[in-house]
Amino acid sequence: MTGIEYIKNDNTSLRAKVFSRIQNDILNGVYQPGDSLTEKKLCEELGVSRTPVREALRQLELEELVQSTPNKGVIVTGVTQKDVEEIYIIRIMIEGLAARWATEHITPRDIQELKDALDLEEFYTMKKEAEHILKLDSKFHDILFRASKSKPLMHMLRTFHRYIQRARNASFESPDRAKKVLEEHKAILDAVIEGDADRAERVTKEHVKNASIAYKKLIKDKV
Repeated sequence: MTGIEYIKNDNTSLRAKVFSRIQNDILNGVYQPGDSLTEKKLCEELGVSRTPVREALRQLELEELVQSTPNKGVIVTGVTQKDVEEIYIIRIMIEGLAARWATEHITPRDIQELKDALDLEEFYTMKKEAEHILKLDSKFHDILFRASKSKPLMHMLRTFHRYIQRARNASFESPDRAKKVLEEHKAILDAVIEGDADRAERVTKEHVKNASIAYKKLIKDKV
């Protein structure tokens, strides 16, 4: 299914679908910082009228992913390296809290879903299939967020993960990072299953900190 067909056929509101499509293109690097976005071009690409595109651009400006500049139109600002580094710092704190709350509210079903995700993650880590590993990494965290039973925390963390998805993917380029992530996920799950909220919070913070270190090292090596 093409992007245009998706926008027309999905049950979500047209404005939300257009917003999501443009947002994803910005976060995934299709549109780079400094690129100019015009309503006419976006309408042609997405096969929609100007109204949902205009509304989507306004929402993107509120999220500071684009900036409307007089005589220049709408310019992509995107997510800067500074943004990524700050998000990692915030994640260290609140993902630790998510793990603590997950430990306190975990259900047998949540635990089984985490185990299943880890089993698959281990399988694909051994096969070194990056695409599957990345998806399962996201799935593990998403299950953990849901287990916290906190809607505000889930929303915040999902937003952060989406905003730095490219950085999270890049961190796996570090040698043996996938194996270390698997070990760290196992440590988190062990603490959660044992009901040790303090340990779950601590090892989760270490996990996010290690991801941040891997990303910074990768960026430094590329400079």
